[in-house]
Amino acid sequence: MNELCEMIKRQTDANFLNLITAIKTYNRNAEVCGAPAWRYVYHTIHSADKWFFNPYVFDEPPFHEDGMDNPNLPCSTVLSDEQLLDYLEKVRRKTADYLGSLNDEMLAECPEKCDKSRLELILMQFRHISTHIGMLNGLTAEKAGRLPLYVTPDSLDRLEVGYFEN
Repeated sequence: MNELCEMIKRQTDANFLNLITAIKTYNRNAEVCGAPAWRYVYHTIHSADKWFFNPYVFDEPPFHEDGMDNPNLPCSTVLSDEQLLDYLEKVRRKTADYLGSLNDEMLAECPEKCDKSRLELILMQFRHISTHIGMLNGLTAEKAGRLPLYVTPDSLDRLEVGYFEN
């Protein structure tokens, strides 16, 4: 049985939907510690792309430049929200396929060349993604005076009414 993997898949999809909501509601140019907010979006997606699976066996996306994943470092590339959402969708599909390939026993195993178990890598990304969603949504709530919508696996239909809480 793969009950744990199924739970992780449901929670992961809800987490990605919450990140999509954050992107669709944020001010991409709002300053966060000296960097535009979109850099934190890229940082979050890139981290999920790299660390959810195996940070030691990873190919950078074609538009990546050195240091781009660190919002504290300068970069010449500017990604649009459409590019960020496209990258997020690719990572979302890659993650769903990956989780679908696992069984519960594999969660305790370490991927190739990695000293962390698959479950530990997954939990690290849950924490990381949630931290940045909260940061982005806090910026949005402060400027818009409204909270972006937050969904759980049991409340995905809430997105049918828009991206903000009533």
